Amino acid sequence: MLREVRVENGIVQGLPAADPRITSFKGIPFAAPPVAENRWRAPQPVQNWNGKLKAFEFAPISMQAPTVIDVNNIYTREWAVDPDLPMDEDCLYLNVWTPALSADEKLPVFVWYFGGGLQVGHTAEMEFDGERIARRGIVVVTINYRLNVFGFLSHPEITAESPDAPANFGHLDQQAGTQWVKRNIAAFGGDPDQITIGGQSAGGASVLSQLISPQNDGLFQRAVIMSGLFTPLYPNNPMPPLDRTLRQAEEEGAAFFEFMGVSTLEEARKLEAVYIRDKMLEYGSFWGTVIDQMYCPGDPYELLLKGQHHKVPVMLGNTASEFISVPGAGSVEEFKAMAAEMFGGEAEEYLKLCAVETGNLEELLQKASVNNIEYAVRVAIKANSNSGSGVPMYYYTFDADIPGWDDPGTFHSVDLWFHFETLAKCWRPFVGKHYDLARQMCNYLAYFIGTGDPNGKDSTGEQLPLWKPCTQEAPYGMVFADKAEGVEEPPVEVMQFLVEQYFKRNPIIEERGMNGNERE
Repeated sequence: MLREVRVENGIVQGLPAADPRITSFKGIPFAAPPVAENRWRAPQPVQNWNGKLKAFEFAPISMQAPTVIDVNNIYTREWAVDPDLPMDEDCLYLNVWTPALSADEKLPVFVWYFGGGLQVGHTAEMEFDGERIARRGIVVVTINYRLNVFGFLSHPEITAESPDAPANFGHLDQQAGTQWVKRNIAAFGGDPDQITIGGQSAGGASVLSQLISPQNDGLFQRAVIMSGLFTPLYPNNPMPPLDRTLRQAEEEGAAFFEFMGVSTLEEARKLEAVYIRDKMLEYGSFWGTVIDQMYCPGDPYELLLKGQHHKVPVMLGNTASEFISVPGAGSVEEFKAMAAEMFGGEAEEYLKLCAVETGNLEELLQKASVNNIEYAVRVAIKANSNSGSGVPMYYYTFDADIPGWDDPGTFHSVDLWFHFETLAKCWRPFVGKHYDLARQMCNYLAYFIGTGDPNGKDSTGEQLPLWKPCTQEAPYGMVFADKAEGVEEPPVEVMQFLVEQYFKRNPIIEERGMNGNERE
């Protein structure tokens, strides 16, 4: 067992996981503490350490809103269960689970970015335990990164000081952690040329931002985006700003400095981290990805549709009940007006698909409502098919029965228990069928991490149900319900109409770029 390894900065000592065939290393620094002069600065190199670094516990979580236990909040019931986790601005650490017996095994590597809207979250969440994936011959790495105002504030002085890295410090942390993996993972038995990056929700959106960043050429070979693609649909469905320019972000940063009572970057760097956090919560803004023309050259989703991304196989999908987009119409006449405004001459076709002739507003809204993430995914799949890139996209829908007194449905993030096969850590009364499904889902994920193709044998020795890539011509998907089942059928008619309308309203210029034949 690899209980002790030497990385570029010194020796790291790990511990046996619950399964002693797996070694876990927790709290390995991959960058210098982002404090004092390193606050709002790209991650800096770690200093070497003497002796053995005992990587036995998770490092403190990033600065964020404190956890408040509320029985009515599904996420504090689910996994935000510890309000006393240590929190510190010194947070740039990662964790490794490895099944390797020696450093020369060259096992595939899975690098995970957690979700939480880029505002909250951490690697110590119990659903992210990497042991079960590691048991399948994968080296698993979870990377912590700066959040909210600490990770995504911009300011004219920051830009002047660091024009090559003026923004997106949280994403740069993810990138630096992945680069650390590239340089060091061989010591843990991993293959630095077989790295898959993955994430869910804002972690999935982070994977997308890494996919479109020109700085990441050759850094990873595959990508997993769980519930992480978003694009506006109906006018009344607001979404977090995903297209802030650096200029706009700088203006907001300057306003926030004024709100905190400081006027310069030097003064702001002298403030206590807890004070900044509390003022941030009082200020109430959303701090996220900035189009800085360095790390992020444009709207990540639009660049994905245009083919301006690193051409690697992608696994992506959604849960059935999350982020349902419902038209904001209070009457049938308002619904018709919305359709006319959105679809012009083709509004009649849309209204017919929604059964407008019934005159029943409730039925209209029900037929018109679609899963926003599925919509964004299907648009991306059509764009990928149209580009002729030949890069596979494997689509899934998670639609399992979720038990519990709260009757939650397939709420946003619940599939994490299954992908990581960590159901035993959950309070919900999962039974045999759930454990069987989790085993299948974790197997598919492990095969994809290993080869870029999710297919292979189940742990029972039987072949897993076939999962083919999804294209516009062959809309194949994997449905995770009572069991895994491959389905080849087009989406519902309203969804098909909405996807086609996206391309009519937003003409996509095919620019293959990044590992393609054009825009190099």
